[in-house]
Amino acid sequence: MLRGLYTGANGMISQQVRMDVVANNLANVDKTGFKKDTTVFKTFPEMLLHRYSEDGIGKTPMGSFDTSPVVGKLGFGAEVNEVYTRFEQGAVKKTDNIFDLMVQDQPGMEKPAFFTVLTNQGERLTRSGSFVLDKNGFVVTPQGFPLLGEKGPIQVNQGNFLVKENGEIYINAKLGTAPKDGTNFSENRFEEPVLLDKLKIRTVENPRHLDKVGDSFYADTPESGEPTAFPELLAPQVLQGYLEASNVSVVTEMVDMIEVNRAYEANSKTMQTQDSLLGRLFEIMR
Repeated sequence: MLRGLYTGANGMISQQVRMDVVANNLANVDKTGFKKDTTVFKTFPEMLLHRYSEDGIGKTPMGSFDTSPVVGKLGFGAEVNEVYTRFEQGAVKKTDNIFDLMVQDQPGMEKPAFFTVLTNQGERLTRSGSFVLDKNGFVVTPQGFPLLGEKGPIQVNQGNFLVKENGEIYINAKLGTAPKDGTNFSENRFEEPVLLDKLKIRTVENPRHLDKVGDSFYADTPESGEPTAFPELLAPQVLQGYLEASNVSVVTEMVDMIEVNRAYEANSKTMQTQDSLLGRLFEIMR
C-alpha cells in the first residue's frame, strides 16, 4: 500500500522538475542564443517477484526445476535521469548592427561552435553574439565581459570593425583603434585593411555535458572536455550584423506544459486513492 504512495510521489516530483524546465525555456524564448533544456526520465530498478511460499529446487530423474517461479516484475515509478541542453541552431535575425555576431553552423557539423568570453571566473563559452563597444574600445558583452580573439580581448573603435566569414577581424589602419578616432561604419572605406585578430571560436567533445552558468554562458566540465578549435575545413561561418534567436518553440513548450499538468494531476489522484484505501484498511483493523 505504501508503495503506491511512493510511486505517486516520485511521479509528482519528476513532473515538477519537468515543469521547472519548461517554464525556464518559456522565460528565455526571446533571449539571444538561448538553448532549450530537455528533461530525461528513467524508471527505478524493477523488482523481480517470486512466490515466496514455494522456495527451493524440485528434483526429478531427468534433472531439477525451480519451485519458486517468477510472478513478474514490479515497478517503482520514474525519476529524473538528467536535464540536458539541445544545441540545435535557432533562427537567423538580421540587425545590421556591426557588433552583432552570429555563428552559423555548417551542414555536417556534429558539434556546436561557441564564442569565447573572458569573465570574472575565467573563460566561458557562449552562443549569444550580442556585443557592444565599451568606453575603452573593447568589444564586450552587455555584462561588460570582453569578447576574445586568438590574441586576447578585441580593441577597436566605433565603425572600424569588420568581421569576415572565417572569423578574421579587420580594421582600417588609417583610423587606428583609439576610441576618439571612431567613425560611422558606412563611411569607412577600409582603404588600408589590416588583420587585427581572429575570433576565438571553440567547441567541446561532449556539448551535452557543458554546465550552464547564467547569462547564456557555458563552462566546460571534465565530462564535456576542454574547448578546442575547429579544423579549418569544418570551421563555422561568422555572420556580422546578425543574431541567433533561441531554439525554443513556444507551441511545443505550451503543449509540454499541458502534458505535465495532466501527468502531475494523475499522480496526485493516485496518491489520493492510495491514501483513501489505506484509511479504510486502518478502520477495518481498528
